[in-house]
Amino acid sequence: MNDQIHSDGSDHEHGALGDAEYAEFMELAAQEGFDPEEVEGAIGDAGHGPLPVLAVVGRPNVGKSTLVNRIIGRREAVVQDKPGVTRDRVSYEAEWAGRRFKVVDTGGWEQDVLGLDASVAAQAEYAISTADAVVFVVDATVGATDTDEAVVRLLRKAKKPVVLCANKVDGQSGEADATALWSLGLGEPHPVSSLHGRGTGDMLDAVLEALPEAPAQSFGTALGGPRRIALIGRPNVGKSSLLNKVAGEDRVVVNELAGTTRDPVDELINLGGITWKFIDTAGIRRKVHLQEGADYYASLRTAAAVEKAEVAVILIDSSESISVQDQRIVTMAVEAGRAVVIAFNKWDTLDEERRYYLEREIDTELAQISWAPRVNVSAVTGRHMEKLVPAIETAIEGWETRVPTGRLNAFLGEIVASHPHPVRGGKQPRILFGTQAGTKPPRFVLFASGFLEHGYRRFVERRLREEFGFEGTPLHISVRVREKRGRKK
Repeated sequence: MNDQIHSDGSDHEHGALGDAEYAEFMELAAQEGFDPEEVEGAIGDAGHGPLPVLAVVGRPNVGKSTLVNRIIGRREAVVQDKPGVTRDRVSYEAEWAGRRFKVVDTGGWEQDVLGLDASVAAQAEYAISTADAVVFVVDATVGATDTDEAVVRLLRKAKKPVVLCANKVDGQSGEADATALWSLGLGEPHPVSSLHGRGTGDMLDAVLEALPEAPAQSFGTALGGPRRIALIGRPNVGKSSLLNKVAGEDRVVVNELAGTTRDPVDELINLGGITWKFIDTAGIRRKVHLQEGADYYASLRTAAAVEKAEVAVILIDSSESISVQDQRIVTMAVEAGRAVVIAFNKWDTLDEERRYYLEREIDTELAQISWAPRVNVSAVTGRHMEKLVPAIETAIEGWETRVPTGRLNAFLGEIVASHPHPVRGGKQPRILFGTQAGTKPPRFVLFASGFLEHGYRRFVERRLREEFGFEGTPLHISVRVREKRGRKK
């Protein structure tokens, strides 16, 4: 695995760049007219690795989504004056006082077949388990309810830092309502009006005190602990059967009835002299907010398992057409920044006609992850199971690969010379220089003289893969444009 010493940037303050490489890079940036602070910020942004996670929890209609919009500084979380407004995306990046973090909004899911308390508990438990700190939102005008007390019990059990937000305090008259929430035993209630912004600054100052500078690594150890491999996919694609076949024995329950697995099951399995931690997850059925009861809870658990894994092995039933749900699962793994392996299960059941159409489906429906290693397996017969671990190892190697800045810039120079950016509006932007600021997954920051179109960025990514490999891993490429005041020295 390449450059594992600095793969997380843990030994340096400059992302994955060593001191000498960083000094050389900053000199190059100065020659091109970039402000040193801007360059340092760009490297920090690209090389930060996982951001600390702040979960916003509370019962429906206490103003969680309004507060999230206030924190991120834009209206993105859907807000309506009724509980249970649903949406797909629930995490956003935010910044306060120069520090960046991820905000997870657990609002928007209302009653399910298990009742309101169970629904809120499911949301809160998932959010708390994956968060570094929690903002607990309570409606100060209503006061603490039984449901609020139930969430408080979860928070105490989780032992995560908690900032208590007394929302809907629009003036001095509401301060007494906020003070009454000391009774929850979570410390000082911060009176806030998320609608008008009152008190949110003081609350965010408290949030920064509660959040770590960087989240603790949730996988592996400094001594090379077992790699975490999450098996994900739709229900009944054979995840549990695959795990049993890999283990060589029946470790988890397998049933023809879809949805047998509810909670992620961790199994330590020795393959080829190496111990791996395989995580069998619940099948993801459809959009999370359309699920009810145990299915909803299971899908949240699966999402948490993917966040904590290093590699996502996505199982697809090759006997059926690739579905929108398969594509959503792929997107979830890629957006989580995991290494990816695609395993087409039930391959032994395919005839020649189905194989022909499947190949066409792969070219069209899974084109966005053409870089992922692919194995065609049968969890029932054991066909090609020996190819699974090499594919996982390949994906991990790509996930941890780092290209030295000097080599990267020589490569970028060749691209600019042989395939310059198209002229737009009489101007031709070009890549001036760049660096790889982080790994797991590889994160690049490019500095340019003008805006680079999306198509050209895709071209650069494709050429990076052709030149340096990066098989099995998503690539994050950010571009910083030189401001007009910049000039060469």
